[in-house]
Amino acid sequence: MSIVITAFERSPDGGQVLARDTRVRWALEEVGRPYAVRLLSFTAMKQPAHLRLHPFGQIPTFEEGGLVLFETGAIVLHLAQNRPGLLPDEANARDRAIAWMFAALNTVEPPILDLAVAKIQEGDRPWAQERLPLVADRIRQRLTQLAERLDGEEWLDGGFSAGDLMMVSVLLRLRPSGLLAEYPSLAAYVARGEARPAYRRAFAAQWAVNAGPPKAG
Repeated sequence: MSIVITAFERSPDGGQVLARDTRVRWALEEVGRPYAVRLLSFTAMKQPAHLRLHPFGQIPTFEEGGLVLFETGAIVLHLAQNRPGLLPDEANARDRAIAWMFAALNTVEPPILDLAVAKIQEGDRPWAQERLPLVADRIRQRLTQLAERLDGEEWLDGGFSAGDLMMVSVLLRLRPSGLLAEYPSLAAYVARGEARPAYRRAFAAQWAVNAGPPKAG
Protein backbone atom coordinates (compact mmCIF):
# COMPACT_ATOMS: atom_id res chain seq x y z
CA MET A 1 0.00 0.00 0.00
CA SER A 2 1.29 3.46 -0.85
CA ILE A 3 1.96 6.05 1.87
CA VAL A 4 0.89 9.68 1.59
CA ILE A 5 1.87 12.37 4.06
CA THR A 6 0.92 16.03 4.15
CA ALA A 7 3.30 18.96 4.46
CA PHE A 8 3.33 22.73 4.15
CA GLU A 9 3.13 24.07 0.61
CA ARG A 10 5.53 26.72 1.90
CA SER A 11 7.10 25.97 5.27
CA PRO A 12 7.28 28.88 7.75
CA ASP A 13 10.95 28.05 8.37
CA GLY A 14 11.84 28.02 4.67
CA GLY A 15 12.70 24.33 4.62
CA GLN A 16 15.11 24.32 7.56
CA VAL A 17 13.58 21.10 9.00
CA LEU A 18 11.65 22.68 11.87
CA ALA A 19 8.31 21.74 10.31
CA ARG A 20 7.11 18.50 11.84
CA ASP A 21 6.76 16.62 8.57
CA THR A 22 10.55 16.32 8.69
CA ARG A 23 10.27 13.84 11.56
CA VAL A 24 7.96 11.64 9.54
CA ARG A 25 10.07 11.95 6.39
CA TRP A 26 13.14 10.96 8.42
CA ALA A 27 11.40 7.95 9.93
CA LEU A 28 10.19 6.81 6.52
CA GLU A 29 13.73 7.08 5.16
CA GLU A 30 15.13 5.13 8.12
CA VAL A 31 12.73 2.23 7.53
CA GLY A 32 13.08 2.38 3.75
CA ARG A 33 9.48 3.17 2.85
CA PRO A 34 8.71 5.27 -0.25
CA TYR A 35 6.05 7.91 0.19
CA ALA A 36 4.20 10.66 -1.61
CA VAL A 37 3.58 14.15 -0.26
CA ARG A 38 0.42 16.20 -0.59
CA LEU A 39 1.34 19.87 -0.12
CA LEU A 40 -1.16 22.14 1.58
CA SER A 41 -1.56 25.88 1.87
CA PHE A 42 -2.49 27.39 5.24
CA THR A 43 -5.99 27.91 3.88
CA ALA A 44 -6.34 24.29 2.75
CA MET A 45 -5.23 23.06 6.17
CA LYS A 46 -8.39 24.55 7.70
CA GLN A 47 -10.79 23.15 5.10
CA PRO A 48 -13.12 20.18 5.78
CA ALA A 49 -11.16 17.79 3.54
CA HIS A 50 -8.03 18.15 5.68
CA LEU A 51 -9.87 18.47 8.99
CA ARG A 52 -11.22 14.98 8.39
CA LEU A 53 -7.61 13.79 8.52
CA HIS A 54 -6.35 16.14 11.24
CA PRO A 55 -9.04 17.58 13.51
CA PHE A 56 -6.78 20.47 14.55
CA GLY A 57 -5.92 21.55 11.02
CA GLN A 58 -2.19 20.94 11.21
CA ILE A 59 0.46 18.90 9.42
CA PRO A 60 1.63 16.23 8.98
CA THR A 61 -0.90 13.51 8.45
CA PHE A 62 -0.17 9.94 7.39
CA GLU A 63 -2.33 7.77 5.15
CA GLU A 64 -1.71 4.14 4.26
CA GLY A 65 -4.58 2.08 2.96
CA GLY A 66 -7.49 2.62 5.33
CA LEU A 67 -5.27 3.98 8.13
CA VAL A 68 -5.12 7.72 8.80
CA LEU A 69 -2.89 9.08 11.56
CA PHE A 70 -1.99 12.51 12.87
CA GLU A 71 0.57 13.61 15.51
CA THR A 72 4.20 12.90 14.71
CA GLY A 73 4.72 10.74 17.78
CA ALA A 74 1.90 8.42 16.76
CA ILE A 75 3.09 8.27 13.15
CA VAL A 76 6.72 7.57 13.99
CA LEU A 77 5.72 4.96 16.58
CA HIS A 78 3.49 3.23 14.01
CA LEU A 79 6.36 3.08 11.52
CA ALA A 80 8.83 1.93 14.14
CA GLN A 81 6.58 -0.86 15.38
CA ASN A 82 5.76 -2.16 11.92
CA ARG A 83 9.10 -1.90 10.12
CA PRO A 84 12.64 -2.76 11.25
CA GLY A 85 15.17 -0.01 11.76
CA LEU A 86 13.84 2.26 14.51
CA LEU A 87 13.28 0.00 17.53
CA PRO A 88 15.55 -2.64 19.09
CA ASP A 89 14.58 -6.30 18.90
CA GLU A 90 14.89 -6.92 22.64
CA ALA A 91 11.62 -6.14 24.44
CA ASN A 92 12.97 -4.02 27.30
CA ALA A 93 15.18 -2.02 24.96
CA ARG A 94 12.17 -1.39 22.69
CA ASP A 95 10.18 -0.09 25.63
CA ARG A 96 13.03 2.20 26.70
CA ALA A 97 13.30 3.60 23.17
CA ILE A 98 9.56 4.35 23.21
CA ALA A 99 9.98 6.02 26.61
CA TRP A 100 12.56 8.34 25.07
CA MET A 101 10.11 9.23 22.33
CA PHE A 102 7.62 10.31 24.98
CA ALA A 103 10.34 12.15 26.90
CA ALA A 104 11.28 14.14 23.81
CA LEU A 105 7.70 15.20 23.14
CA ASN A 106 6.35 15.57 26.68
CA THR A 107 9.33 16.70 28.76
CA VAL A 108 11.92 18.33 26.52
CA GLU A 109 9.86 19.93 23.75
CA PRO A 110 7.25 21.92 25.78
CA PRO A 111 9.68 24.51 27.23
CA ILE A 112 11.39 24.79 23.84
CA LEU A 113 8.08 25.60 22.20
CA ASP A 114 7.34 28.00 25.05
CA LEU A 115 10.48 29.93 24.13
CA ALA A 116 9.23 30.37 20.57
CA VAL A 117 5.88 31.61 21.85
CA ALA A 118 7.55 34.02 24.25
CA LYS A 119 9.72 35.49 21.49
CA ILE A 120 7.36 35.53 18.52
CA GLN A 121 3.83 35.80 19.86
CA GLU A 122 4.46 37.56 23.16
CA GLY A 123 7.60 39.51 22.38
CA ASP A 124 5.82 42.86 22.34
CA ARG A 125 4.15 42.40 25.74
CA PRO A 126 5.44 44.60 28.58
CA TRP A 127 6.40 41.56 30.65
CA ALA A 128 8.14 39.65 27.81
CA GLN A 129 11.69 40.57 28.78
CA GLU A 130 11.11 39.29 32.29
CA ARG A 131 9.55 36.06 31.09
CA LEU A 132 12.21 35.10 28.53
CA PRO A 133 15.01 34.35 31.04
CA LEU A 134 12.65 32.17 33.07
CA VAL A 135 11.75 30.10 30.01
CA ALA A 136 15.42 29.81 29.01
CA ASP A 137 16.32 28.58 32.49
CA ARG A 138 13.65 25.86 32.30
CA ILE A 139 15.16 24.73 29.01
CA ARG A 140 18.66 24.72 30.49
CA GLN A 141 17.44 22.53 33.34
CA ARG A 142 16.21 19.92 30.86
CA LEU A 143 19.35 20.17 28.72
CA THR A 144 21.57 19.71 31.76
CA GLN A 145 19.65 16.59 32.74
CA LEU A 146 19.75 15.24 29.19
CA ALA A 147 23.48 15.88 28.84
CA GLU A 148 24.12 14.06 32.12
CA ARG A 149 22.08 11.09 30.88
CA LEU A 150 23.88 10.98 27.53
CA ASP A 151 27.22 11.08 29.39
CA GLY A 152 29.49 10.63 26.38
CA GLU A 153 27.42 7.92 24.72
CA GLU A 154 26.67 8.10 21.02
CA TRP A 155 22.91 7.59 21.44
CA LEU A 156 20.49 7.65 24.36
CA ASP A 157 20.19 3.89 24.94
CA GLY A 158 22.48 1.70 22.91
CA GLY A 159 22.00 2.02 19.15
CA PHE A 160 20.11 4.72 17.29
CA SER A 161 16.35 4.43 17.74
CA ALA A 162 13.08 6.29 17.27
CA GLY A 163 13.80 7.87 20.65
CA ASP A 164 16.91 9.51 19.22
CA LEU A 165 15.09 10.52 16.05
CA MET A 166 12.47 12.35 18.06
CA MET A 167 14.94 13.87 20.53
CA VAL A 168 17.24 15.19 17.81
CA SER A 169 14.22 16.66 15.98
CA VAL A 170 13.17 18.47 19.15
CA LEU A 171 16.64 19.76 19.97
CA LEU A 172 17.09 21.14 16.46
CA ARG A 173 14.51 23.79 17.35
CA LEU A 174 16.98 25.25 19.84
CA ARG A 175 19.82 25.92 17.44
CA PRO A 176 18.70 29.46 16.43
CA SER A 177 18.47 30.49 20.11
CA GLY A 178 22.09 29.62 20.86
CA LEU A 179 21.07 27.49 23.84
CA LEU A 180 22.06 24.23 22.18
CA ALA A 181 25.62 25.51 21.69
CA GLU A 182 25.93 25.89 25.48
CA TYR A 183 25.94 22.08 25.67
CA PRO A 184 28.67 20.75 23.34
CA SER A 185 27.79 17.10 23.98
CA LEU A 186 24.18 17.73 22.94
CA ALA A 187 25.24 19.77 19.92
CA ALA A 188 27.44 16.85 18.86
CA TYR A 189 24.56 14.43 19.47
CA VAL A 190 22.33 16.49 17.17
CA ALA A 191 25.09 16.62 14.56
CA ARG A 192 25.32 12.81 14.61
CA GLY A 193 21.61 12.64 13.89
CA GLU A 194 21.94 15.12 11.03
CA ALA A 195 24.79 13.08 9.56
CA ARG A 196 22.63 9.99 9.11
CA PRO A 197 21.92 9.33 5.42
CA ALA A 198 18.18 8.98 6.12
CA TYR A 199 18.08 12.40 7.77
CA ARG A 200 19.97 13.97 4.89
CA ARG A 201 17.48 12.56 2.41
CA ALA A 202 14.59 13.88 4.50
CA PHE A 203 16.22 17.31 4.70
CA ALA A 204 16.81 17.38 0.95
CA ALA A 205 13.19 16.46 0.25
CA GLN A 206 11.83 19.25 2.41
CA TRP A 207 14.38 21.75 1.14
CA ALA A 208 13.46 20.97 -2.47
CA VAL A 209 9.86 22.02 -1.80
CA ASN A 210 10.80 25.31 -0.15
CA ALA A 211 13.93 26.45 -1.99
CA GLY A 212 12.36 26.92 -5.42
CA PRO A 213 9.63 29.27 -6.64
CA PRO A 214 6.05 28.63 -5.48
CA LYS A 215 4.23 25.93 -7.42
CA ALA A 216 1.70 27.18 -9.94
CA GLY A 217 -1.98 26.44 -9.42
